[in-house]
Amino acid sequence: MTETAISPVLPEPGTVVMYSTTWCGYCRRLKTQLDSAGIGYTVVDIEQRPETASYVEQINNGNQVVPTVVFPDGTAATNPSLAEVRSRL
Repeated sequence: MTETAISPVLPEPGTVVMYSTTWCGYCRRLKTQLDSAGIGYTVVDIEQRPETASYVEQINNGNQVVPTVVFPDGTAATNPSLAEVRSRL
C-alpha cells in the first residue's frame, strides 16, 4: 500500500476502483463480497488496459498484484479484506 502514487482512476465517494484480471480468484472473491455488502466498485482489468498495469506495479513494489483497490482519497490497498474496505470508506 502507498499513500503517494496517484491512481489513473479515482472512485466516487463510497465506492472503490479494483484493478483486477479475469483469472484472479482473490478478485472474484472480493467482488462477491462487495456485491453482498452493497459497496459499489469499478473494475479495471490490467490485461485489457495494460497502461494501468504500471500503476499497479507502483503500488506493489514492481509486481502486478491484484486485486489492488483504490479508495476515493487516492490511497490503495492490495488484496484487502471486506472489513478493511468498509473501514476505509
